[in-house]
Amino acid sequence: MGKNDNDNKQQSVTRSVSAVSTERAEREERTGLTHECGVFAAIACGDWPTQIDIAHVICLGLVALQHRGQESAGIATSEGNCSPNFNVHKGMGMISSLFTDANIKNLKGNLGIGHTRYSTSGASEVVNCQPLIYKTAHGPMGVAHNGELVNSDSLRKEVLGRGVGLVTDTDSELIAQSLCRPPEKEDGREEVPELNGPDWPARIRRFMKLAPLSYSLVIMIKDKIYAVRDVYGNRPLCLGKIVPLNVGNLKVEEAKAEGWVVSSESCGFLSIGARYVREVEPGEIIELTRHGHRTVDVLKGPKSMAFCIFEYVYFARGDSIFERQMVYSMRMQSGRQLAREAPCKADIVSSVPESGTAAAHGYAKESGLEFVEVLCKNRYVGRTFIQPSTRLRQLGVAKKFGALSENLVGKRLVLIDDSIVRGNTIGPIIKLLRDAGASEVHVRVASPPLCYPCNMGINIPTHEELIANKLNPEELAKQVGADSLEYLSVEGLIKAVKHNRQPMDASKKGYCTACLTGEYPTQLSW
Repeated sequence: MGKNDNDNKQQSVTRSVSAVSTERAEREERTGLTHECGVFAAIACGDWPTQIDIAHVICLGLVALQHRGQESAGIATSEGNCSPNFNVHKGMGMISSLFTDANIKNLKGNLGIGHTRYSTSGASEVVNCQPLIYKTAHGPMGVAHNGELVNSDSLRKEVLGRGVGLVTDTDSELIAQSLCRPPEKEDGREEVPELNGPDWPARIRRFMKLAPLSYSLVIMIKDKIYAVRDVYGNRPLCLGKIVPLNVGNLKVEEAKAEGWVVSSESCGFLSIGARYVREVEPGEIIELTRHGHRTVDVLKGPKSMAFCIFEYVYFARGDSIFERQMVYSMRMQSGRQLAREAPCKADIVSSVPESGTAAAHGYAKESGLEFVEVLCKNRYVGRTFIQPSTRLRQLGVAKKFGALSENLVGKRLVLIDDSIVRGNTIGPIIKLLRDAGASEVHVRVASPPLCYPCNMGINIPTHEELIANKLNPEELAKQVGADSLEYLSVEGLIKAVKHNRQPMDASKKGYCTACLTGEYPTQLSW
């Protein structure tokens, strides 16, 4: 059984919970959408101790994933077989405030895992910071998790029914507790003896059969890392190779491996001297050691995978790669498709910066209209959510932007946004543009209406809070002060995603569109 490693010397908190809650509220006020987490892992190849600063590599990898979670972060490293403990530093706050040169130096190791968190399961508290570290009968184990277990209630009852106490209120701890148990025989009545030490792949397989989705995991034991993706492929996970600095334009498969990395997204690879190799396939378990990496198993899943389509629309960074296409190019294609579906007589096209910019460029190219910047973002404005009234909050949202009036006066504008969730922010922006001289403002949304909540790792508001369930496009246009408002269709979004994709296994292509259609990838209770 696992025992939580609560060594206070290995944990720190540099910011208060209230400060982090403040940041969370600001993000919710601004977008209405938040992701749960990002995971990262790195291991050095060759002789240990390594010359690669593993902790620094992981820290930079987490910085590139900061958009996936801003509440807390953590890094755990291992020096290898001889080390009885992991070196751990984690706490509440942003990565830049948590990790200094001093505590990075204390994270000595040849391999390690990291995590940046936004909570959808479990409160925003220090105890829930990841990676979760456990002392098992076979040494320490660390787990970092992106996603949300759809059957966490039944798994929690099973764990508690065995007399095991839970330290956190996250579903991630259920994963760790499951991995602490030896695998069972097919009938589930008897544990399989592990004569030569723990069979970690078998333990991971056991967990994966218990929990169909949603998770991407990095699991660290003394001298190995396992990268795991659920059988639906709902959350992203990819593999990269750390290459020599002088590799130039050499193909990644020809370059020498100085180490390997695993990440929720590929966007940070170049900044750490790594190259994108491929995605972790749905149901795949990859083992990484100092000698390289290998696939130890691929569990069979459904005929079609269910990759979250909103990774493409909103969550992922534009320079990340999914299905061998860059997210930015897909967003441009969604703008092109939007121009075909919802044309508009106008003079210029622009975007709500910065998430709608790629789609706006696509819309402009397809429609033949000029793309012009009309909004200037103020990065230092005060937080809007602390204002006491809705009116002041909405004015605060508008004050996040300045209008480039010279580009606007007398112009008919098509304004592209990536999504509309609660509908609180678009109205003040439209008013700002009209006040700056725009003669018409037509809103086009590069994704379909959000109508359903998500229980797989995305914090989407309740059914009642989603504006698309209250107002149709014409009614919403009237409420926010737009001359017209139209969304991209579900079919159009899928068409845009498919335009340049190259999945490794074409037989498993597919997307989760539950938040748009209400069609969830599994019938498990929510």
